[in-house]
Amino acid sequence: MKAVLFNGSPRRNGNTAALLGCVARTLEARGWEVETVQLGKATIHGCRGCQACAKRQDGHCAFGDDDCNAMIDKIMASDAVVMGSPCYFTDVTAELKGLIDRAGYVAFVNKWMFSGKIGAAVIAAGRAGATHAYDTINHMYLMNNMLVPGSVYWNVGFGQKPGEAVENDAFTVQTMEQLGRAIAWLGACTVPQLDKYPR
Repeated sequence: MKAVLFNGSPRRNGNTAALLGCVARTLEARGWEVETVQLGKATIHGCRGCQACAKRQDGHCAFGDDDCNAMIDKIMASDAVVMGSPCYFTDVTAELKGLIDRAGYVAFVNKWMFSGKIGAAVIAAGRAGATHAYDTINHMYLMNNMLVPGSVYWNVGFGQKPGEAVENDAFTVQTMEQLGRAIAWLGACTVPQLDKYPR
C-alpha cells in the first residue's frame, strides 16, 4: 500500500511536517510506502475556472505550466492521500488550496477518479481556526467519493514554535498515530471498488 503526504506549509521542518511525520512513521511501521511532498517547493497556481478539464476528460488540468498534474499523478498512484497545512487566517495555505481546487475539480469532472481512495487532513494551528482549515480539505475528499477515516480527536496540533505541537502534547501524538493506524486498517480492509456514479 502507498500513501502520499502533501505538506502545504512553506516551512519544511515546521509543525505541519512534525504532524505528518507521526502519521508517516505509523504507516511505515505497518509496511506502507510513504512519500512526503513539500508543496512549498512546487509551483501550483489557482484554478482558472476554464472548464477545459471537463471537456478534455483526460484526468489532468489543461494547464501543464506548473506542478499540479504531477501531483495529480502522485494521488492516482497512491491508496491514501494525507494533506497537511498550517492554519492561515482560519484556512489552508494558498499552495494547498491551489492543489485542492484543481486536483479536486479534475477528479470530480472525470467521473470521480479519486473514488475509493483514502483521504485524511492534518492541521497545525497557533491558536484557533483549525477546524475550518480541516473542513476545507475534507470537503474535497467527501465530494469525490473518497473514504475519510477518523481518529481519537480532530487531526489538529497546536503550537507556535517548530516541533512544539508534537513534542509537548502527548494527546496530539496519540491523535496522529491513531490516524495512521486508521488509514492502515482501512487500506487493509477488503472493500470492493466503489462504483463511479454515472454522469
